Amino acid sequence: MKRTLIILIAAVVTSVATAQKAIVLSLEQSGADEIIENLWNNATAPHSNGITADESINEKCELENTTQTDLYIYKADPAIATGQAVVVVPGGGYRKVCIKYDGFEVAKYLRSIGITAVLVKYRLPNGHNEVPLEDAQLAMHYTRTEGAKWGVDPTQVGILGSSAGGYLAAHVSTATPDEQKPAFAILIYPVISGTTHSTHHGTFNYMLGKLRTDAEQEYLSLENRVTATTPPTLLLLADDDLTVPTTSSMRYYKALRRFGIPAAMHVFPSGGHGWAGHDEYRYAEPCKEAIADWLKIMQKEYLKTLNK
Repeated sequence: MKRTLIILIAAVVTSVATAQKAIVLSLEQSGADEIIENLWNNATAPHSNGITADESINEKCELENTTQTDLYIYKADPAIATGQAVVVVPGGGYRKVCIKYDGFEVAKYLRSIGITAVLVKYRLPNGHNEVPLEDAQLAMHYTRTEGAKWGVDPTQVGILGSSAGGYLAAHVSTATPDEQKPAFAILIYPVISGTTHSTHHGTFNYMLGKLRTDAEQEYLSLENRVTATTPPTLLLLADDDLTVPTTSSMRYYKALRRFGIPAAMHVFPSGGHGWAGHDEYRYAEPCKEAIADWLKIMQKEYLKTLNK
């Protein structure tokens, strides 16, 4: 197993213009149908995260020091495709990108139910909160403008994220210009709030630095950024999550409802944190059913607008 991993890592390391080494997993390892490499990097993106070390990967398929943005494309079978696409942003506390379960496995599930998935290997913030936001927004734009070749309706592109990826998905939902916002969002045990009793300190430390101010925390607490144009949102949580308190998501849900945004929240009795993409999770099937049902509702509402 260890020897296989070493071969895998050696096989996926590629050089980029910055002279840093970036890691791109193969089609075989990711299960993807297509890979878009080096959409941009620290040398070509609007902002750099300041990381100068090479990207690295461990035996759990967790990436660190990410400085290059890549997309893994999972194309829905045309026979069952709905025309919807979901941009997937994995978690990892903004210290790493947990690309296997939060990413590959979630994307493969979406593909299996007729949804094209676009998984983002984003650059970690390293104290630059705008960097992962830019990467996710770029992925949204790319999916809308290039997705026709995969059978994607550009008006039906949503976003899904878990943990710190859930924060990123909610950040895109609230900080993007209205005409570019996702059509819908799915947040799995997301980090939302920066307040001391509801936050995941690690995510905010890596996003803003340990010397973050109360004003910065308050501004980037996303329950405070919800408006009437925030997209419809599904939240999936476990009641016994000790890593990211459920009260954080509840604040977001209340803010959505205050503005009349369609929203749903499922709180499973147990599971803690980090179960996205794990088929052995006790409530994996109800979680999948909730996602599939939400996507059907979003499709139904969209079709209503076409028939008006």
